[in-house]
This record gives sequence, C-alpha cells and structure tokens, in this order.
Amino acid sequence: MRNPFDVTAAREALVTGAGPWTELEFVPRLGSTNDRAAELVRRSGRPWVAVLTDHQTGGRGRLGRAWVVPDRASVAVSAVVPVEHVATAAWVPLLAGLALERAVRQVARAGGRELTPRLKWPNDVLLADDGDRKLSGILCELVPLGSGHGVVVGTGVNVDQTREELPTDAATSLALAGALVRREDLVVAYLRELARVVAPGAAAEGRAAYRLACATIGSDVRVHLPGGAAAEGRAIAVDDSGALVVATPQGPRAFAAGDVVHVRPRRGRLAESGHGDQG
Repeated sequence: MRNPFDVTAAREALVTGAGPWTELEFVPRLGSTNDRAAELVRRSGRPWVAVLTDHQTGGRGRLGRAWVVPDRASVAVSAVVPVEHVATAAWVPLLAGLALERAVRQVARAGGRELTPRLKWPNDVLLADDGDRKLSGILCELVPLGSGHGVVVGTGVNVDQTREELPTDAATSLALAGALVRREDLVVAYLRELARVVAPGAAAEGRAAYRLACATIGSDVRVHLPGGAAAEGRAIAVDDSGALVVATPQGPRAFAAGDVVHVRPRRGRLAESGHGDQG
C-alpha cells in the first residue's frame, strides 16, 4: 500500500528560521495545486508558500495537456517564489528544472541508487537510466505579489508508478529506474534547491549551471511551434532571456516556447515531451 504524504516531517524540515519557506499546505485530494497556491497568494500577497496533495484530479500542463496520476504515486507540489523583474520570470521554469535534477540525484544517492537525470529545455527532467524517458513536468504561472510579482511553480514527479500506470511509453518513474525514495525527502530536497537557485544574487550562477546541465544544448532538435509549424537544427545555446537558440539552415533562431524533440541527442536515445506538465 502506498503511504500518505508525511506533511509533518516536511514542515519540520522546511518551515524553519533557516530558510525562506513560511507555509506548507497539504490537501489529501485537490483539483490543482497551482490554483490553490495562486489563491493563497491573492489572499496574503506573500511568496514562499507551497501546496501539496496526494491526489491531484485536475492538473494541467502546457498546451492544455492533462496531468492524471494514481493516488499517492507521485509528487504534486506548487511553490510560490518571488521574481525581481517580470523579464526574469522566463528563467524560473528552467531553474526549477535544475533544482529538481539536483534533488533527484540527492535522494536517489541517499537511497543507495545513483541516477543520471538530464535536463531537456525548457524544464523537463529525463532519466538516462530508463532510456531518457520523462520523469517530471513543470508548469509556471506569473502572479502579482504586493507591489511586485511572483511565479507559481507547479511540479509533478513520477515516483512510484508502474509502467502500466503511466500514460505513455515516453514517461518513467523513479521506481522504474530502481530508486525507491520517500516523497517527503524528494519534496524537501527540491524546495531547498529551488530556494537556492532563485535566491537574489544567484541568477548568474544558476543560469550557468543550467546551461552546463542542459542536454538539449548540442543536440539536433525539432521544435514544434504553436500553429503546427516546426523548425529543425542544432541547439547551440540558451540565451539570457531563457530562449533556446537553434542553428537552422536559415540561420540562428531563438525560440521562447515550443515542444522540443531531440532528433539526435548529444548522448542517449531520442527524447520528446510525452505526458505534459503539472499544475
């Protein structure tokens, strides 16, 4: 039987004077953690709150995709972080992916299993240990925060699903990659890393670290754009706005959005967005 999320242990680890997190709300069953986090922010006007659930019934992803998972089999968490300027908000989902990649490594290693998570622009975490299948999705939404702005970072991570419980063969879970972890440990590690990478003054370091960790850079890619168009070429950079720069036959192009397929990855198998994001 899958265990319920131990919110008491997570609160004790996160909501302390040593870190920025001020509230960790847990609801056993919830339509959307992103919607609930945005509601909390509208009431208080303060960031550094997070909402979790054991069973998200109305999660959503980019391009209107649904996010449906079995009860207690995954992490569904939405966290509100501040941004200094609206223009920097585009980097938040990329940095959230970096934070999650680091957290996955940490908790898997602590459980005795070394994993090789890889970042696919903009924010997918893939597992090289299971054929570069997709482990997680992230959906971010800009919200007003008092006199400034914040971002609701919705994150879904497949933790305990079997192959049959996943919506597509392009998806995986930590369990399928041989890592048995407590969801509480993953959430604590992730939110700590998220706070580090979005902290004031950490932007340059976080962007450099993302670029080093991003498996998309150096891969031959196909970018599917809204409206059905597509562009192909070699991904050569992530620019300062967070856009993916692709060397196409017509010259370099920067893409702020789009579904990316690794046609010939820098290393590993073909990887593409499979089961949407979370929120």
